[in-house]
Amino acid sequence: MLPDKDGPGVGGGQSYPEGEDPSVSLFRDYLRLKTVHPDPDYDAALQFLDRIAEELGLPIKKIEVCPGRVVTIVTWEGMNPALKSILLNSHTDVVPVFQEQWKYDAFSAFKDAEGNIYARGSQDMKCVTIQYIQAVRRLKVAGQKLMRTVHLMFVPDEEVGGHKGMETFVKHPEFQKLNIGFALDEGLANPGEAFTVFYGERNPWWITVHCPGSPGHGSRFVENTAAEKLRHVINSFLDFREKEKHRLNTSECFTLGDVTTVNMTMVKGGVAYNVIPAEMDVSFDLRIPPTVNLQEFESQIKQWCKEAGDDVTYQFAQKHMNQSVTSIDENDPWWKAFSAACRAMNITLEKEIFPAATDSRFIRAIGVPAIGFSPMNRTPILLHDHNEYLNEQVFLKGISMYERLIPALASVAAFPDEA
Repeated sequence: MLPDKDGPGVGGGQSYPEGEDPSVSLFRDYLRLKTVHPDPDYDAALQFLDRIAEELGLPIKKIEVCPGRVVTIVTWEGMNPALKSILLNSHTDVVPVFQEQWKYDAFSAFKDAEGNIYARGSQDMKCVTIQYIQAVRRLKVAGQKLMRTVHLMFVPDEEVGGHKGMETFVKHPEFQKLNIGFALDEGLANPGEAFTVFYGERNPWWITVHCPGSPGHGSRFVENTAAEKLRHVINSFLDFREKEKHRLNTSECFTLGDVTTVNMTMVKGGVAYNVIPAEMDVSFDLRIPPTVNLQEFESQIKQWCKEAGDDVTYQFAQKHMNQSVTSIDENDPWWKAFSAACRAMNITLEKEIFPAATDSRFIRAIGVPAIGFSPMNRTPILLHDHNEYLNEQVFLKGISMYERLIPALASVAAFPDEA
């Protein structure tokens, strides 16, 4: 007897809790795993993925890229495994919650009367993980054979920068062995009817500016203080922020991904009310679109520091320099396959630069094209927010979409260098 298309021992008229679709039940099970920072329960996720691989009848491989940080790969081998493969990437970790701000327990996966499922990770990005799994499950049950190999990859630590996850793994020999030709990764919800697709990302720069100055007693007018320099630095950064904010609201730029955002996130300095500090620091989170010349932009930062006064210096906590974008030209075979499959489903795509950062940036940086796509329309963007939720019907529609997208991408004809 064939397994049910959505999971073992389910379907065929059998009842399920609340008459729920088994894919939704699986999604809710996964949401209940507390893979939340600062101490994610990655072991629970690994056990869950072991079970999934067994159900799918597919081999599973685990690579410990850093101590306690394991990348899991489930592989569906294609009929021509020599061809470049398709990567379906997702991360298992989620960001912290402030439970007092939530209507329901953030790890209970509570479903309300409208079918909205409330949980941390419901949008970012446990939904996509289960959609990949269930689409592959259905394709296998239907007897579908794919030409190219498909790898489902589950990575840790995306939410804390990916340094002990994807950033390290792309340099690992096991990653090279996967022979990836094209990758899908996370995107964002779209409140309208369309679906958003991301072909590039802004570069995250985290910078701290150090302002030394003359110390002294709080009762005097001391010259050349750290605070005066700090004020100048803050004004330069925030004046630039105002200009970019204005650009976003004009016809020149339409989305957040098209402008540079600047946010002052930390200030440090001082020891007592009546002591003028000898040094003060200010930190900024900058997100820079691929259209900006990064060398020129850093020169601008140097100039702001120089104008602020003597010995003002800066250092980066993060400085991502790769500005690779994925082709969305209709002549590109990968994009053509993706967009044609969407057209066949009467889906409207809005193409954007991702405003924040995902693991796609590490994939693109090594020359592999990657598209960020989370099939959630008619859904407010709530990633990292209180009361993050996803409607079960939107979730289920996403599985059907991957059922079309995965075979479309795995059927892209061999490139000349693959023949």
